[in-house]
Amino acid sequence: MPFKIVRDDITKIKADAIVNTANPDVAIGDGVDYAIYEAAGRDALLAEREKIGVLEPGEVGVTPAFNLNAKYIIHVSSPWWGGGDEGEPELLRKCYDKSLLEAAERGCNSIAYPLLATGSYRFPKELGIKIATDAFKDFLEEHEMEITLVVFGEEAFRISGELFEDVDSFISDRYVEEAESDEYARDWYIEGSIFKKSDMAGASKLSAPAAQAMQMSGEAAMPMMSLEDTLKSMYKDSFGEHLQQLINKKGLKNSEVYAAANMSKQYFSKLLKDKVNPSKEKMLALAVGLHLNMDETVDFLRLAGYAMSPISQTDAVVEYFIRKQEYNVMRIDIVLYEYGLDPLS
Repeated sequence: MPFKIVRDDITKIKADAIVNTANPDVAIGDGVDYAIYEAAGRDALLAEREKIGVLEPGEVGVTPAFNLNAKYIIHVSSPWWGGGDEGEPELLRKCYDKSLLEAAERGCNSIAYPLLATGSYRFPKELGIKIATDAFKDFLEEHEMEITLVVFGEEAFRISGELFEDVDSFISDRYVEEAESDEYARDWYIEGSIFKKSDMAGASKLSAPAAQAMQMSGEAAMPMMSLEDTLKSMYKDSFGEHLQQLINKKGLKNSEVYAAANMSKQYFSKLLKDKVNPSKEKMLALAVGLHLNMDETVDFLRLAGYAMSPISQTDAVVEYFIRKQEYNVMRIDIVLYEYGLDPLS
């Protein structure tokens, strides 16, 4: 996956480029800036930083990485949050855009970021996450690079701010609605087959026990078909051909889909050529990348023999974003990370 989030010390990360939240003046700041100077070599790095001079908000400068496990340090000058009326979001977006382009121009294959401006610069975390992931997605439509968001210590929890609270509230309300319905009090019925709660662990694929369960009529359920057989029974086209048709129908470019789905160009190419069978998580990521609504998502999952689960937190998180029409898997993966769940990609 092109983008991932990890909990670590950014000075310990191996990447071609490490992004530093630089003091705008030629001076060593605190937090990430201080840690990077200490790890890279204070005197040598400061001497190179002096050659750059003052960095106005939104500007970046590049130095060697010295003792870090990297080639370059890209110093970015983040804007202070003053309410949003002085162009702060645009300036923060410049920090991400310019640092990514600097890395690309230097032939970097990987780059590691702290979450810019949401600490002492007081940017709202939800807005900071949105700006970062939008910048990453747009960049990955035209470039190939591994992007790592590095969070450290207590920052690793609730890094998305109010976004997590909104999703959590959505999931809680969703479960209350399910609990109050008659269907939640008994077994769930999916595609004419009965599934016990014990068979519906997390975001599971339609399992062997579920596929062998009795139908509502009391007759034995048909064994679950393979993806190939399912497609043959529903469409004349292969999965890859159907995927390409969906992309064309939505008026999207392939690059827009795999960037929004946080998939590598190579893996996406294999999907189109029917060389890999996507997991449920990959199918959910594709649904987001394709800008599907919930009804379309349910139908799309069925192509590969999957279904939405009423007791899966992962499914609920994805549903939240789809219903909000926020089509960026990177943001979804960040919320899943905060829940302690595996990413989609």
